[in-house]
Amino acid sequence: MDIVSSVVSGLPPAPGWGEAPEPPFFLQGSLASCYSSIEPIGAGEERIAAYRFVHAADIHLDSPLRSLALRDPDLAALIGTATRRAFVRLIDLCLEERVDALLLAGDLYDGDQTSMKTARFLAEQLGRLDAAGIRSFIIRGNHDACSRITRELVYPESVTLFRDRAGAVTIERGVGVVPLVIHGLSFARPQVPESLLGQYQPPVPEAINLGLMHTSLAGAAGHDPYAPCALADLQRSGFRYWALGHIHKRFVVEGACMVVMPGIPQGRDINEAGPKSVSLGTIHDSGAITLEERGTSLAQFERLTVDLDGITVWRDLVAVVGRALEQVRNGIVSDHLVARLHLVGTTPLAWRLRRDLDQLLTEARQYGAGLGKCWVESIETACRPSQVEAGTLETTDPLIELRRLIEQDVVPSDAFQRDLITLAGEIQRKLPVECRDVFGRDEASFQTELARLAREGIDDVFAHLQDGAGNGES
Repeated sequence: MDIVSSVVSGLPPAPGWGEAPEPPFFLQGSLASCYSSIEPIGAGEERIAAYRFVHAADIHLDSPLRSLALRDPDLAALIGTATRRAFVRLIDLCLEERVDALLLAGDLYDGDQTSMKTARFLAEQLGRLDAAGIRSFIIRGNHDACSRITRELVYPESVTLFRDRAGAVTIERGVGVVPLVIHGLSFARPQVPESLLGQYQPPVPEAINLGLMHTSLAGAAGHDPYAPCALADLQRSGFRYWALGHIHKRFVVEGACMVVMPGIPQGRDINEAGPKSVSLGTIHDSGAITLEERGTSLAQFERLTVDLDGITVWRDLVAVVGRALEQVRNGIVSDHLVARLHLVGTTPLAWRLRRDLDQLLTEARQYGAGLGKCWVESIETACRPSQVEAGTLETTDPLIELRRLIEQDVVPSDAFQRDLITLAGEIQRKLPVECRDVFGRDEASFQTELARLAREGIDDVFAHLQDGAGNGES
């Protein structure tokens, strides 16, 4: 398949480009979507030589485990080293594709807990690029600004680390060839509430200008506002490509100015679910820029909803869960699947699920181990027993009546809500800092999470009461 003509409609193939190369073994099955941007330079204008780069951000090397559910030591070991292994894959990609440069748009580290061992690992990997003649351009993000080691580390000569004053590096590419100018600006401190765009040097005339920026743009769910910047302002900047970082979900905006957020190359918990990747960009001699998404994640977190509606036998329930796991495992592009199961549906086994969820978790993990590279992080159940789900109003079952009393009178009461908030606050203060968002990032999410926990608590209590009543126990 001709890369240029298939991606940029109407353009002739660039000289020397034919069939797409076979990807390296670790990228087999990686995402293959491509994007086109930048109008080709018109007839009679200078032509430019192809320039290739990899754009990545938010590496978060050696980020601490943030999920309380990662108590399995083998799973914890996998996730604990995944950021490093994904970064090695990123470097391997640069070498395999023989790119000209690596653009790293901030947050290589994960804050002030960074060790010199982590810093040495980064320097060693960038040294591999240096030995191959590949340049690296780096800016510091909000997490890097927390790390004193970031300022002390000595990089190879081929590495350009932009400081907290805007800089620009011109890449001359021969007589008669349009130069590239790469711009960058690092965070001077962890909190940057104002836009940084006005501090960048203006685009160099008659050159292709690429900018590295760490920014939350107009804001994104789950991300604090850092160096906010309007997308329209970036598009009007006169730059050809903005290599962004900070938001962990990938997106690409095409046009005369391509704006790219590559996303995090390796998810760290269930809130960073899905396949993760970096961007491989090519500035063709026609003046067009094409972009390919290349997978890098070792472990892929996925939320998996399993419908148990009508299941009446525990053996069948386990089989349904196993089949769901197998289907997802066979469909992911990363090496490992780390799944969180959410059970739904109406089943007479709802009460037992509440009581024996740990048993089902063990069985699901055993099934996953049999599939290979399939991990079950945790299981949640929202299954309901038939009589409650159907909304039966006429019943003499005292447990059903007690449940209604608790749900309708006790839980909504001011006294219960005050006690619940107080208890949650005490638990939250005892948690490690990186785990305190488990109750939500703001007041609204805090209230939503408490309501969910109250519902689950009711379900758990009545699961045990129902089991005792069914067995003649008190």
